[in-house]
Amino acid sequence: YVNYHRPCFFAEVKIDAKGKQRKRYPYKNMMTPYEKLRSLPGAENYLKPECSFQLLDTIAKGITDNQAAEQMNAAKSKLFQTITERTG
Repeated sequence: YVNYHRPCFFAEVKIDAKGKQRKRYPYKNMMTPYEKLRSLPGAENYLKPECSFQLLDTIAKGITDNQAAEQMNAAKSKLFQTITERTG
């Protein structure tokens, strides 16, 4: 869910007159971590040899954002239930 479906803001860093770094988070830089990876120059070089963007696209488009969120929430609930059973 986090890498393929949850959007994040990515900063633009600008140096002001005093030399201090100022970060801005423009709307145009809102994308998922996977979309950000794809947007990098030479992004194919960051993938393992057995992995391709075609394979990752299949995973990313396999389910909707809402379905991914539901699956993540179900997994979290199951995890917390297991923890509660072991400690209580």
